[in-house]
Amino acid sequence: MDRNQEIALTQMRKSVEKLGSSTESYGEKTLMRFLIARSMDPEKAAKMFCQWKKWRAEMVPLGYISDSEVADELAAEKLYLQGLSKSGHPIVIVKLNKHFPSKDQVQFKKFAIHLLDKTIASSFKGREIGNEKLIGILDLKNITYSNVDTRGLITGFQFLQAYYPERLATCYLLHMPQFFVTIWRFVCRFLEKATQEKVRIVTSEEEKEEFIREVGEDVLPEEYGGRAKLVLMQDVAVNY
Repeated sequence: MDRNQEIALTQMRKSVEKLGSSTESYGEKTLMRFLIARSMDPEKAAKMFCQWKKWRAEMVPLGYISDSEVADELAAEKLYLQGLSKSGHPIVIVKLNKHFPSKDQVQFKKFAIHLLDKTIASSFKGREIGNEKLIGILDLKNITYSNVDTRGLITGFQFLQAYYPERLATCYLLHMPQFFVTIWRFVCRFLEKATQEKVRIVTSEEEKEEFIREVGEDVLPEEYGGRAKLVLMQDVAVNY
């Protein structure tokens, strides 16, 4: 960590205290995610950090969302945790042809938290370091209009931006049908530039080869060009 980062961290900690909160029990790598997300501005990072703490206390009072709280969503068998990529990032696959928009938005938000928290926790080697990032693979193969959940997509990405800063390494979109292009353009209006730059739409053979190379054949399921089997998220045990 360079001198400028150390100064920014010290200023951020002081700003958090001024806002009536504390950074105690949070390491430098966690705090740096908030600073990076706010262009190293200590006051903006402190505000974001305090908002995140308040949100976690309200939405995740136990520190995690249990499987039983999102049992219906898990029963759809649309989420898969595949282990770590070549670069050490946990990989989550979402098969969107098994997803249908939720009528209960609070329940959907719990599901989104469960998905993100469990994916990140699956990379912990004993304990959280604070700078873990995930790879998301959104598989749009065989989706119909009934599977389209524009609100859910926007909510998921907004969660990443507001409450999981610097947690997304890359998000791959596979098998995007033509009718979804307009929908995706609309979703992009709600994405920050930094988030959009982490999204890759895989279409050409060259892009598919790069996707396989970056993620790794050992953890990618066979249907995506790898050698692994699909592993349901509920079949993976993690320590939060």
